[in-house]
Amino acid sequence: MSSKNVLGYILHVSKGSGNLILRAESETRIGQYVFDERGRKVGSVFDIFGPVEHPYISVRYDGEPENIKGKPLFLAEQKSRKKRRK
Repeated sequence: MSSKNVLGYILHVSKGSGNLILRAESETRIGQYVFDERGRKVGSVFDIFGPVEHPYISVRYDGEPENIKGKPLFLAEQKSRKKRRK
């Protein structure tokens, strides 16, 4: 990925859901795709919870979440939206 936008670093894997739990370092929304350091899509944002100023993020991970604690996950670079003329 040319311009990496760090979503957060993996704190742990949820025992109940198997989702990855991160502390948010970037604004995001539910359903947004998440990428690894090589730019491969590895999942999507499942939930955002906790304190408003420093929320946690639950990521539904597409792979086997082994030995990934502390690793960063990224959001795709946001494309600027052009304003439409009426």
